Amino acid sequence: MTAATHSTLFPQVPDSADAVLEGLDPEQREVATALHGPVCVLAGAGTGKTRAITHRIAYGVRAGILHPSSVLAVTFTNRAAGEMRGRLRQLGAGGVQARTFHSAALRQLQYFWPKAIGGAMPRLVDRKIQLVADAAAACRIRLDRGELRDVTAEIEWSKVTQTVPADYAPAAAKAGRESPRDPAEIAQLYAAYEDVKRERSVIDFEDVLLLTVAVLQDRHDIAEQIRAQYQHFVVDEYQDVSPLQQRLLELWLGERDSLCVVGDASQTIYSFTGATPDHLLDFRTRHPGATVVKLVRDYRSTPQVVHLANGLLAQARGRAADHRLELVSQRAAGPEPVYAEYTDEPAEAEGAARRIRELVDSGVPASEIAVLFRTNAQSETYEQALADAAVPYQLRGAERFFDRPEVRKAGIALRGAARFGGNDSLLDDVVDLPSQVRAVLSGEGWTTQPPAGSGAVRERWESLAALVNLAQDFAAARPAATLADLVAELDERANAQHAPTVQGVTLASLHSAKGLEWDVVFLVGVAEGMMPITYAKTDEQIEEERRLLYVGVTRAREHLHVSWALSRSPGGRPSRRPSRFLDGLRPGSTATAGRTAAGGAGGIERGIPGTRGSAPKRAQRVPARCRVCGRTLTDPGEMKLMRCDDCPSDMNEGLYERLREWRADQARSSGQPAFCVFTDRTLMAIAESAPDDERELARIPGVGMRKLTRYGADVLAICAGQSLAESTDHD
Repeated sequence: MTAATHSTLFPQVPDSADAVLEGLDPEQREVATALHGPVCVLAGAGTGKTRAITHRIAYGVRAGILHPSSVLAVTFTNRAAGEMRGRLRQLGAGGVQARTFHSAALRQLQYFWPKAIGGAMPRLVDRKIQLVADAAAACRIRLDRGELRDVTAEIEWSKVTQTVPADYAPAAAKAGRESPRDPAEIAQLYAAYEDVKRERSVIDFEDVLLLTVAVLQDRHDIAEQIRAQYQHFVVDEYQDVSPLQQRLLELWLGERDSLCVVGDASQTIYSFTGATPDHLLDFRTRHPGATVVKLVRDYRSTPQVVHLANGLLAQARGRAADHRLELVSQRAAGPEPVYAEYTDEPAEAEGAARRIRELVDSGVPASEIAVLFRTNAQSETYEQALADAAVPYQLRGAERFFDRPEVRKAGIALRGAARFGGNDSLLDDVVDLPSQVRAVLSGEGWTTQPPAGSGAVRERWESLAALVNLAQDFAAARPAATLADLVAELDERANAQHAPTVQGVTLASLHSAKGLEWDVVFLVGVAEGMMPITYAKTDEQIEEERRLLYVGVTRAREHLHVSWALSRSPGGRPSRRPSRFLDGLRPGSTATAGRTAAGGAGGIERGIPGTRGSAPKRAQRVPARCRVCGRTLTDPGEMKLMRCDDCPSDMNEGLYERLREWRADQARSSGQPAFCVFTDRTLMAIAESAPDDERELARIPGVGMRKLTRYGADVLAICAGQSLAESTDHD
């Protein structure tokens, strides 16, 4: 299992900025040297997108154009962020921040909480499901384990799409979501979940983004401080951003356009979590001056694999299909994909395990083989089949490598040997680095031969064997390296979550395989009802299933095996048929009727110089002055009130109290902290000016278009002395 582009394990750091550009193809080089203005990279599977953007950052840093601490690169998983940090370190740009959206937002929230909110920041919970269970109990609603998981997913979707409990039902209907329970019940559970969090003073991962957005929207001084820190942004997997993440990115950027985004609409497979490719597809509309670079040279897969991948998308429909990229393999020809039909699922698993055993016996490393399936529930059958065939395997998505107990213990042992090795009898007769590592780890359970069978003992051995292999590669790349050098390398890899390869066949769902690649891939269970999954009903859902299969196909470098079973269990009725997505692609099948999408060629499109987004530029800011004494205001709180704190206030106290009561009701019903509705300063400003219409209300700092749309009618009704019921009846 490796990352998406081959590279030497321990490459030498380039000795100059120009050396960073060596080995890049023309399109990748264009990405690396396009350091000014907005840049959009449309990168097909296997085209070296991570290589292009890391070399772009490194070139900018090494050329003195970008300061390392001023760059923030964001992506979606800790593994991807760790890989990016590792690559940047190898290119001589180690000071660059590469984080997930949540990690970057959490650091900012923790730092600015005392200044923006005050007091101690609530505790962050890493799992919601127990809180959802407690919320269900408070509502006297019984949920089984599956329903708990589904309701939790609906709450997460609601939050990343900035949907409050009261708006859940219409929002879910508009998005075409199939709610696991009655939408009114989901809304009730969502509101109760927010109540439970408030009572326990905890926040969840989505709150991290929501609260950071709220702080940056409300506190211009904090927003400007962050913008002063980060001058340049890079966003990987941009097709997967949610509306909430896009809003956070916009607040980070402010009025600037120093942004580079990278993505592929044909790999949008997380829309159920709120992700949407619209931001990627609309990038040129928002930024007419953007440089758009298309990467279509596929360095990963053989022409035979690429042909199947292109064929899958040729019948695709929808907006993402209109922007698909036609991949062009850069590798020598390889074997044709193999298609296999089995009577039942156990027979399919046994067939895959038997073929994998043959490949391993012929010399293919087990770590270069993967079995990919649609749902995690399919894993157990393949675990058993591989164990029966005496083939080692690892489950993708299990505990992170450097967090495993045996790896932690091995690190302590290696660190101790590096420090006091002269007094360790184990090291008396060994001189080279690999021998030292083998000697130390033999005391932790490593042996020259793996233990028989599978299970926890085998998994521990595999972890230690990965460290032994890493030491051998490290010594080959740096012959003069010492045990202390290796320990330092392990520490850096642990910080970057840059794990060594574990020797075992990878079992993974198609979703969790995104961003990875193997020499040999077995795509199993490719039958109707599983691919597309049975609950995919709408055209959009069907097309996402097609894209998911496309992601699976493009994980294979050379050998691709596609299989399906006619029934689930032995002796079952053979009622299944191969996936419709294979029609016209597998031997003996005919193409499904439908339009053929035009593929996009690679190349570079330059924007109109000097142009920005289609929206008109904001007017230049003028100094804010106190409306009482005329003094220039610089304090954000005073600017919000448009008067000095010392100047007399003409606030309507009764109006202010009515606004506070209304805000408390809104906060309770929406499950947000009160300051996310309006801060005290904004309420004071409203109570002082008592606006008569939307135009006057919009002029008050802290009342943006989003809040004007959501709350404007209520606020104006309160200012006019009406009850909200009267306002609604009148309307």
